[in-house]
Amino acid sequence: MANMTCYHCGDDCGRDKVRFDERDFCCHGCKTVYEIFTSNGLSNFYEIEAKAGNTPKEVRSKYDFLDNQEIVSKLVEFNEEGVQVINLSVPSIHCSSCIWVLENLNKLHPSISNSQVDFPKKTLRVTYSYVNFSLKGLVLMLSSIGYEPYISLDEYDKKEKRKDRSLIYKLGVAGFAFGNVMLLSFPEYFELPAGEAGVEEFWLEQYKPVFRWLMFAFSLPVVFYASQDYFISAYKGLRSKLLNIDVPIALGVLTLFLRSTVDIIFDLGSGFFDSLTGLIFFLLLGKFFQQRTYSFLSFERDYKSYFPIAVTRLNQDKSEENIQIYKVKVGDRLLIRSNEIIPVDCMLIKGSAQIDYSFVTGESQAVFKESGEKLFAGGKQLSGLLEVEVLKSVSQSYLTQLWGNSVFSKDKASAFQTLTDSIGKRFTAGVLTIATLATLFWLVYEPSMALNVFTAVLIIACPCAIALAAPFTLGNMLRIFGRQKLYLKNTNAIERLAKIDTAIFDKTGTLTTTKKDAILYEGVELTTEEIALLKTTLRASNHPLSRSLYGILQSNAIMTLDEFQEHTGKGIEGRANQHSIRIGSAGYVGRDSIQTSADTAVYVSSDDDFKGRFVFKNSYREGISTVFQSLGSSMQIGVLSGDNDGERKQLQKILPVRTQMHFNQKPEDKLQHIEHLQKEHKVLMVGDGLNDAGALAQSDVGIAVSEDINVFSPACDGILDASQFNKLSTFMELSRKSIQVIKMSFVLSLCYNLVGLYFAVTGQLQPVIAAILMPLSSISIVLFTTLMTNALGRKLNQPTN
Repeated sequence: MANMTCYHCGDDCGRDKVRFDERDFCCHGCKTVYEIFTSNGLSNFYEIEAKAGNTPKEVRSKYDFLDNQEIVSKLVEFNEEGVQVINLSVPSIHCSSCIWVLENLNKLHPSISNSQVDFPKKTLRVTYSYVNFSLKGLVLMLSSIGYEPYISLDEYDKKEKRKDRSLIYKLGVAGFAFGNVMLLSFPEYFELPAGEAGVEEFWLEQYKPVFRWLMFAFSLPVVFYASQDYFISAYKGLRSKLLNIDVPIALGVLTLFLRSTVDIIFDLGSGFFDSLTGLIFFLLLGKFFQQRTYSFLSFERDYKSYFPIAVTRLNQDKSEENIQIYKVKVGDRLLIRSNEIIPVDCMLIKGSAQIDYSFVTGESQAVFKESGEKLFAGGKQLSGLLEVEVLKSVSQSYLTQLWGNSVFSKDKASAFQTLTDSIGKRFTAGVLTIATLATLFWLVYEPSMALNVFTAVLIIACPCAIALAAPFTLGNMLRIFGRQKLYLKNTNAIERLAKIDTAIFDKTGTLTTTKKDAILYEGVELTTEEIALLKTTLRASNHPLSRSLYGILQSNAIMTLDEFQEHTGKGIEGRANQHSIRIGSAGYVGRDSIQTSADTAVYVSSDDDFKGRFVFKNSYREGISTVFQSLGSSMQIGVLSGDNDGERKQLQKILPVRTQMHFNQKPEDKLQHIEHLQKEHKVLMVGDGLNDAGALAQSDVGIAVSEDINVFSPACDGILDASQFNKLSTFMELSRKSIQVIKMSFVLSLCYNLVGLYFAVTGQLQPVIAAILMPLSSISIVLFTTLMTNALGRKLNQPTN
């Protein structure tokens, strides 16, 4: 019996072959890959080449070094509790089909829990369990489906990423060929009249065929190398039943090449090789400009997107200093409080760590660590205070990945973004229809003009400018917002912010500032030991009231807690030397029957004996009245506070008349209130990122206000520096105007296309001129959106009243 080979990978099936869909597979893994491809319209994957899923032996042996765990530990970003996270460079990512396949790797192997593609950087971030899997297995699996990753230890050590220069190479080839074809075409342009000095006869007989075939030769690398991305993208789009903007471009190029080749073979003319090479050159030139401009914007975004997280650094004299995370250096000692994110890889020095790595892996089960063990960046300390020593400096790109981790992404897709995609698809369909009708007309009226008209229509009406309007407008506005200390997760957040019609605010730590609070104590005087235990307990908490109280207590006798507990929305408890202290609501400290006043206060009990309370005289942020007056004119305003209604009268003086205010709200009450409002409204939630995490995640846009200490949470869509709170209404206004800029760009692009289509359909536009005008229209859209958003951004620099 002949040996059966696997339809997917080409290996010998052996006796344990799997038969499915009238095909043989060597294992269930190959069968699963085949099922995924065929059930999602990707069966043409196997038409690219025979044995498309084959992993050659040389590929297998090439990655034997991944059996070395020391090497693996250097490559992975995260390695804890049976879970690893790796960021791989995959150069072969080039279309939407690639993204779909790579983001569904969990269907290929059960050990893979999450995979996320960064298309511009051509990288793949994979979270997987290494209990029954390995990095080598992952790499070989990717290679088997045609996505072999690029792994270089040398580049890893240098901390440099390999630059993709393929576009520059293609632009160089197209430019070289275009120049030479134009030079060889000069005799055709300046052809002398027949019979004049015998020059025409000599030219026809001796050099014209040679020059034409030379032009053909120069066009080959342009068509089959420089323009291959357009063909691949068009083919992949059609295969996935997507009509993308590269379809008309690929058709135009193919038509020009085939028509020109037929012309010179049958001596019908010189063809359009000059137009063909010029078209591709100018297309690539426009693409290069777009790529460089967008890379510049992305760089500024990355550079400005550090989160305003202040971590507490311990100096040599044991004093505490709040510093921003990008100033953290190797060897620094940091304090990590309850609910804080660990910003760096570090070594635990003091305290018992209870780490939630769900920000990294999606798994919420806590990991317990003792002194001397390593903690990875991205973990969240659930309870108590930690002292750690920094092993690696802050990796901003890593924090950015946490910020946009798909584990925490909700379906907050903007309808406007969907409209942009929809316009692009419909526009392409319309262009193909117009091109076909115009060509049919010219075939009847003047057949020699038909090809030029068809090609010119396809080129001039490419919807590139429409596709560029939204990303450039919103990308530039994202950068401007970052400069003004509003750090949004992505451009989608701007689109959603523009649709908000209801704004809900937390009170403590959001509307109020802890820097100017006046705090009074009422009750039995606390002993020195109780004050020391109280301050030590407050030291581990990030609640705004805890931070304010911690700052005014006069005690330097910081001790090590035996136990620390924080109950969200209720209070905190610390234990040391067989003594305990509780700080929080009256009910939490065991005084349900106490007559609470209208003031904001926290109550204290020591060893279960009630002691008294600290009364806070809140100070509201500067400019808050102006913000609410501005917001109240265009949307509904509401306040959700966990405190009592003692500040109701004060808030009524600040807030618009019809503002709804709800007090004594627990975190779950806030979430439910937001959920109820979303049935009829688009809701913005502004909180401090602590008790408001659920409401921030539930809202259409969640913004966390940061002051000295911020608990970074991917639940929110943006972080606003507290010093810029008075500009909140301006940020929202500019978000709406950004959408207007996009609509204006659509209109401008449509005007370009209508004028261009008129000249193209009437046969007055040569393909090479169309090729020049198309990237120019895209460039003009980029310049228009950049200038308009920069002009809008100047409003943020104006002083607010």
